[in-house]
Amino acid sequence: MAKIPVNSVYATGRRKTSIAKVWLAPGKGDVVVNGKSLLGHFKRDILRQVIEQPLAMMEGVGKYDIYAVCSGGGLSGQAGALRLGISRCLVKTDEELRSMLRRNGFLTRDPREKERKKYGQPGARKKYQFSKR
Repeated sequence: MAKIPVNSVYATGRRKTSIAKVWLAPGKGDVVVNGKSLLGHFKRDILRQVIEQPLAMMEGVGKYDIYAVCSGGGLSGQAGALRLGISRCLVKTDEELRSMLRRNGFLTRDPREKERKKYGQPGARKKYQFSKR
């Protein structure tokens, strides 16, 4: 398990039921998620792109080391939570980035959650077949 750097910045990101605790420090671009590399934890390319979006936008892909602990939800939710956590860390390192990250939607928490199942129905919105006669 990788050590958290002493001069790092901490932030939390959430999406759906996933929570990502993120530490960001100046470095050479290593990303460690739950003790594994980024490629080891997130297998799909699109998820890795989602995670690196805030860094790619400000051209900081190889400038920061990221250590993260993700829990809950699935891989897609964890990737979204990690993106929000990285964005919040970047704002803590440099306040000038806030307007650019806000404009592109990286600082907005995605409020969509799973809708609860209602009684008398098979799902959240689906209804049992109606028979008039």
